[in-house]
Amino acid sequence: MVKASIVGATGYVGAELVRLLSQHPQVELVYLSSQSYEGKDIAALYPSLLGTVRKELVALDAEKFAAESDVVFTSLPHGASGEVIPKLYEAGTRVIDMSGDFRYDDVKTYEAWYGVTHARPDLLDVSVYGLPELHREEIRAARLVGNPGCYTTCSILAAAPLLRDGLASRENVIIDAKSGVTGAGAKPSANSHFCEVDESLKAYNVARHRHTSEIEQELTKAAGGEVLVSFTPHLVPIKRGIFATVYLNLAPGVGAEQVRASFEAAYAGEPFVTLMPEGQLPEVKHVTGSNRCAIGFVVDERLHRVVVCAVLDNLLKGAAGQAVQNMNLLFGLPETMGLPTAALCP
Repeated sequence: MVKASIVGATGYVGAELVRLLSQHPQVELVYLSSQSYEGKDIAALYPSLLGTVRKELVALDAEKFAAESDVVFTSLPHGASGEVIPKLYEAGTRVIDMSGDFRYDDVKTYEAWYGVTHARPDLLDVSVYGLPELHREEIRAARLVGNPGCYTTCSILAAAPLLRDGLASRENVIIDAKSGVTGAGAKPSANSHFCEVDESLKAYNVARHRHTSEIEQELTKAAGGEVLVSFTPHLVPIKRGIFATVYLNLAPGVGAEQVRASFEAAYAGEPFVTLMPEGQLPEVKHVTGSNRCAIGFVVDERLHRVVVCAVLDNLLKGAAGQAVQNMNLLFGLPETMGLPTAALCP
C-alpha cells in the first residue's frame, strides 16, 4: 500500500484528491492538513464524503508527514509550496505539487510571470513536469513532480503533436480557453460570486495570464524551437470544465488526413486522451467526472488553418486526477488505477 498525505486538503483540488485516494485500492490516507480547519473532520466540510472518509484535519508537520508517508500531495498557493516542499523533499519522500512553483525549467521565467522570488530554484533541476502523455518515463523516476493545471494540460495536449511533427507553424499560435468557476478555487471572492458569474461570460488577464509561459515552455520543447502563444482565458458559469480552442496555421501541403494521423500516432494507447471521430467536436459534458481529455479538430481549408478543440474536467485531468495518474507512475501501479475513465451521464 502507498501511504499518502495531502497538504491543503480542504480546497476544491485537495478535496477531490481526498475523494479519489480514499477509493484507490492501493492507497492508505495518512494525514490531511488544513491551516483553517484544524481539528475538524473532512466530512464535516464536505458531506459528500460522509460514509467514505472520516478523518480529522491536522496542522502541517513536514517532518512527520515525510517520515510516515510514501508520497505527499501539496495543494497550496504558489510561493507557499516553495516553503514546504524543500522540507518534504529533503526528508526523502516523494512530492507531487499542485502549484506552479516546480513546473518550470528556467527560474527567470517563473519569477517574471509570477512576480516573486523562487524559494528554491535548485530544485527546478530535479523536478519533472507532470504531464504523462509527454513525460511519462521522466515521471517514473522522479521524486518531485510539478503537476500541471487545467488550462495548460488542455492547451498543450491540443497543440503538441502538430508542432512536434512539423505540421503547423510555430508562429501565430492562438489559444482561446474557457474555465468553470471551480478553477478559481474554493476561497470566496467578488469575481466568483454567483451573482457576478451567472448569466455572464468574461475574459480576464488577457495577454498576461501566467499560464501562458508554462504552455510556451512545453510547446517549445515539443516543436524544437521557440513557440510564443496568444492565450486568452475566460470564466464561464459552469462548475467544472475547461474548453480550449487552439488555432494553428498549417504547413504547406498539410491537410486533415495528416492532422488526424498526427493525433492518432501521438495518443495511440493513451488511456486518458480521446480523439473524437471525424466530423465531431468534444463538449465539456463528454468529460465531466472523468480523467480524460477529449480532442477534435476542423481544418479550415480557406485559411489553411486547423482549429483544435479540447476539453477536460479541471478538477480531474486538470488537477487531482492527473496527480493520481502521476502517483501511479511513481509507484509502478497501473496508470488508470483509482481513476474514472467514463464521464457522468447525462
